[in-house]
Amino acid sequence: MAINRSATPLIHAPRGLAGVVVAETEIGDVRGREGFYYYRQYSAVDLARTRSFEDVWHLLVHSTLPDARRGAAFAAETAALRRLPDDVRAALPAIAGAGRLSGPLAGLRTALSLLGAAQGFRPVYDIDPEQRRAETVAACAAVPTLLTALYRLGRGLDLVEPREDLSYAANYLYMLTGSVPDPRRVRAVEQYLISTIDHGFNASTFTARVIASTGADVTACLTGAVGALSGPLHGGAPSRALDTLDAIGTPDRIDAWIRDRVLAGDRIMGFGHAVYRTEDPRSRMLREIALGFGGPRVDFAVEVERRVEAILAELKPGRELHTNVEFYAGVVMELCGLPREMFTPTFAAARVVGWSANILEQAADSKIIRPVARYVGPEPRAAVASER
Repeated sequence: MAINRSATPLIHAPRGLAGVVVAETEIGDVRGREGFYYYRQYSAVDLARTRSFEDVWHLLVHSTLPDARRGAAFAAETAALRRLPDDVRAALPAIAGAGRLSGPLAGLRTALSLLGAAQGFRPVYDIDPEQRRAETVAACAAVPTLLTALYRLGRGLDLVEPREDLSYAANYLYMLTGSVPDPRRVRAVEQYLISTIDHGFNASTFTARVIASTGADVTACLTGAVGALSGPLHGGAPSRALDTLDAIGTPDRIDAWIRDRVLAGDRIMGFGHAVYRTEDPRSRMLREIALGFGGPRVDFAVEVERRVEAILAELKPGRELHTNVEFYAGVVMELCGLPREMFTPTFAAARVVGWSANILEQAADSKIIRPVARYVGPEPRAAVASER
């Protein structure tokens, strides 16, 4: 039995800190049992349906949803920050080459660190709130440029310079493909980006806040968040959800494949969520977007979803399992021409805005996040003998 030698009484939290409130936030609210989530006082799904990515970015950074004039000014401000410093740009081929097997997300960690050094980012502890905001905006604006450059360079393609006349989503697709994208696909990707900007104290967001609580610079916080996102249990599911569709293959194989997985206790990628106990509202919206495109792939995905829920109800009564954001996100991104290795980086291109909002909020609190661990190892029995 472990002995508590701390002067402060210990609070024994559940594994994974499940259900533990560790801070107060004004950024967003996720209510898993009710099936909704908000960015500040607005429904995130409503924002995705009606607003631009830049408007929602403004909401998270400045706490207000802009009118048309302010929205245009903020969009122009962020667009002007997309180009990379020469030192960073010159290093990208080496970073892309070193990370050819691990992909753009791994390279982003190195590139972000270099960006912070090149831009002279200072510890958030040492700068005022306005400078903190400016540095988060600059970092967020550069992330799509870094990701698309690393992707293209890693495949022997020329880097595509950003354009200031395109929206955040359109410019991202342009830099990725080298062609001005179709407006319909731009809007679909933009809605996906908006729907994934923030989502409570997930692993990457919490990581960013822990680092921010030390007073570190913005890119140190973002680099840590990217590291957390790289784990397959966090940001790697969209491509794996498509792998599920590929593994099933044809409609006649759906039931047998699902039954085998459910009876074996295996996880079905793209289904279930750590927070939601009802349908993920992001999945509902993305399903609608996918259905708007139509086609055999979409029909197959809808049928797989229907059969997973039906077979689970039969084999595991009382246990609900619904599609999460990754299931239809993979379908939508595939329809919009994004390669699978860019699914999680695209998620990062959205979530960097949410991370930044959380960094700003945490930086306003000078208290470092410092929990304790309960020691369960062997108790000391004798003095340590000196070497002879």
